[in-house]
Amino acid sequence: MRRIAGIVLAVLLIGGVVAAVVAGREAADAEDKGTATKTVRAVIGSEKAAFFADPDVVKALAAKGWTVRAETSGSWAMEQLDLEGYDLAFPSSQAPADELADKYGVRKPLPRPFYSPLVVVAHRSAAQVLAANGLVTLDRSRGGTLRMGPFLDAARADRTWQQLKGAGKHGELIGTVYVATTDPESSNSGALYLAAASYVANGNRVVAGTAELDRVTPLMRKLVQAQGAQKSSSDATFRDFVSGVGDPLVLVYESQVAALLREGGTNVGDLTVLYPDTTATSDHTVVPLTDEGRALGDLLAADPRLRQLAVLHGFRPQGASAEFTEATDAHTAYLNQQLTGVRQAPVPTSEVLREMARRARG
Repeated sequence: MRRIAGIVLAVLLIGGVVAAVVAGREAADAEDKGTATKTVRAVIGSEKAAFFADPDVVKALAAKGWTVRAETSGSWAMEQLDLEGYDLAFPSSQAPADELADKYGVRKPLPRPFYSPLVVVAHRSAAQVLAANGLVTLDRSRGGTLRMGPFLDAARADRTWQQLKGAGKHGELIGTVYVATTDPESSNSGALYLAAASYVANGNRVVAGTAELDRVTPLMRKLVQAQGAQKSSSDATFRDFVSGVGDPLVLVYESQVAALLREGGTNVGDLTVLYPDTTATSDHTVVPLTDEGRALGDLLAADPRLRQLAVLHGFRPQGASAEFTEATDAHTAYLNQQLTGVRQAPVPTSEVLREMARRARG
């Protein structure tokens, strides 16, 4: 009997330990969830997926009473989605956001927590060849300026890498010279590239009507069709570049580069960051579909901790360049912190830009 009692006691003790471990896990889980009481559903551009998945962002949101369930989509594809049951859409620029706001009758102004300029990432060899041929100015040890006028002239003339002096020493530089972008019909970065290029091609005027659209269409078509198949996500094109299998020149968001530099990516040593001298900035804009969606958008813009975390993911918070400058001081060889020499091109209306993308795709 004593032996049986001992066995029973041991089982009870083990059970007590297991119960304590489970209770501890449940307590830890509850602590991790912080004070989160409101859950919102969001559809976001893919370039913000890492931000919302960051445990520090999850914890900061929970501390303010929020849990965000985010799904990704191309910014220009969001208009085609059924957003019933969502609290907000979070495309990567103002044009698709305005289109969504009009569709759903959303009150303006819309929250714009942060933004990111578009940049072209290049391997060092490609950047040096372009510089030797007047298409790029290398004004930092790991970065410079893409001269959009000369670059578009080269595109009009169907210039190939083989026609550029110095390219013969680099066997990987072959075929037509182009910047690889995402699909402009579904993705924000590809559409904004056409916005900036069409502005330059139209004599530094925004394309606003049919006649101007007709004038720039042949060049826009060359810029897109030289690429062949295009991805719908800037995240995918950037991963390809970093892995060494992408094109020599790839359009991405500065935020993606800044985040990679902070993380110390393995291929950073070969990276050259080119800021187009005429570009379109990606204003990440919240389209609130419910009161909770608007409250979250305002929180992302105003909360100091969330702004700090946005900077760590490479974004520039609205209205406070000092936060970005301080966070990227170690990477000024790559990044143009003050956007010196970079001109912001106005973006055509959504209707014009959609038609431009449709024509460019052929």
